[in-house]
Amino acid sequence: MDVFYNLLKLLHILFAITAVGSNLSYGIWQGLAGNDPQRNTFVLRSIKFIDDHVANPAYLLLLASGLTLAWWHWSYTTHWIQAAIVLYVIVILFGFAVYSPALVRQIETLEREGIGSAAYRGAAIRATAIGIAVMVPVLGILFMMVVKPTL
Repeated sequence: MDVFYNLLKLLHILFAITAVGSNLSYGIWQGLAGNDPQRNTFVLRSIKFIDDHVANPAYLLLLASGLTLAWWHWSYTTHWIQAAIVLYVIVILFGFAVYSPALVRQIETLEREGIGSAAYRGAAIRATAIGIAVMVPVLGILFMMVVKPTL
């Protein structure tokens, strides 16, 4: 039984690395694109692809594996698990409802108005700020998982 628990825990950690690592790489990608409109279009479309097909599925697998691990070895009434679940719901809702549409608007604005336009700069600043805001509760979840604080 411990073998299966440890295997699931390993997968859970790999899902976290994949999801959070993908998200953290977005700023690096954008920095490498510089002010080149073609590179920025490629980078932003690649970020959208990674977000939709790598990071977000990993976050969903994190939920499934995390809830299973909590049921198996801990308890849903454990305060740090409850706090992590609340933060997770915030991340998912904010990511899907706010960040993803902001990224789409950033791409559309880049392609429609160009990289030097005020509209694009505004869209880029909004998407970046939202992306950073999404990462704050993610870091809170990571803290809960590593420290397991007693509240």
